[in-house]
Amino acid sequence: MGFLLLIVGILQSWGVAFSILNLCLISAVMSMGVNIQWGFAGLINFGVMGFLAIGGLATILVSVPPVIESWNVGGLGIIFSLLFLIFIIFLCLFINKRFSNAKYKYQIIFLIVVLTIPAVKLISGPSIKLIESINPAAQGYLGGLGLPIILSWFVGGIMSAAIAYVIGKICLGLRSDYLAISTLLISGIIVSVIKHEEWLSRGVKNVIGLKRPAPYEVNLQNSEWFIKMIETIRFWGPTTKDIIISSSGIFVKLCFTVIFSITLLILLYLSERAVNSPWGRMMRAIRDNETAAKAMGKNIVKQQLNIFMIGSAIIGFAGAMLVTYDGLFTPSSYQPLRYTFLIWVMVLLGGSGNNYGSILGGFVVWFIWIESAPIALFIINFCTFFLEYNNPIKLHLIESVPYFRYLMMGVGLLLVMRYKPEGLLPEKKISF
Repeated sequence: MGFLLLIVGILQSWGVAFSILNLCLISAVMSMGVNIQWGFAGLINFGVMGFLAIGGLATILVSVPPVIESWNVGGLGIIFSLLFLIFIIFLCLFINKRFSNAKYKYQIIFLIVVLTIPAVKLISGPSIKLIESINPAAQGYLGGLGLPIILSWFVGGIMSAAIAYVIGKICLGLRSDYLAISTLLISGIIVSVIKHEEWLSRGVKNVIGLKRPAPYEVNLQNSEWFIKMIETIRFWGPTTKDIIISSSGIFVKLCFTVIFSITLLILLYLSERAVNSPWGRMMRAIRDNETAAKAMGKNIVKQQLNIFMIGSAIIGFAGAMLVTYDGLFTPSSYQPLRYTFLIWVMVLLGGSGNNYGSILGGFVVWFIWIESAPIALFIINFCTFFLEYNNPIKLHLIESVPYFRYLMMGVGLLLVMRYKPEGLLPEKKISF
């Protein structure tokens, strides 16, 4: 991978090379989260998109400064709505526990939930309208806490784990195919809520200009120490303004590379320690034979819920990392192809059940996903050099370049499934 990125840096630009590297690191964290659920517990989670969106939402709730005007006009109504929802949750839990043998218990809980929806809308509706009317072009939402954005990574993980707990309580008793369908549908609901509740994160209007744990290019370009550093590195020639501008972008991406690499290494270390512990061996035993593990006295549903929460927390963590790197939150960009099935391809291609395999899959798949279009364009131009530029065949091939990534991804996955069905780095078999 290092050699391929070196070629990209030489033939395209070093900014592109470091951008690909950073997104490969984030993709590796995403695939590790899915690998923990599928590779070590056999849980099919097609709701990756939803947990990534929750992680992205956490960056807004934590790092964006609060919009005081919005809080003044509608904050009280939102707080009342939240307290009402908490009361309803505890009421349902109380009914479920206190009247465990009641005949119509679930019907009563269902009725309470149905009646709660219009009640919450009635309480929060006026406040939401007032909040969204405050400078809708730039604000129109409550904002966040104004804290350092790295804290949002951990908050995103905690929020994703909390949502996973609720989903797991409902869905983990289902058969694997029903679990996959349920998580996919729930993730769609999560993304839909984030897109349409503008008072929460501006919805499809997006939030831009987020904080980041790296310096800004403009500040570097006006910093004397940075200019001197570039002049020292470029000892063979003059340092122009264009070189300083391009170098500032590369330096910022390099800072992100260091942060993401440290994060990935820490997660890899913790995951390896967990997988090779007695708990990790127990999870693999549950994955391979639930009946035998249950006969040994293991609580199958409880352990599956725990690992479902851990994997979802890592995915939410990665979602916050991605929004931090992009510097903006765009709910409409969360699509199942990019943020669910592509992550699954990374896990399957790299090797499920192996953390190193999932990381390798994250790097390989994302590199192919990004570079397939430039490679396809080069091949088309090379093979059709004898045709005129306005030739219909050549124009059709050039217009089809964006779709070559799907072709290359499909062919690559088929080849791996045919010749390496366990992935590029399969799980190591443990003998006792």
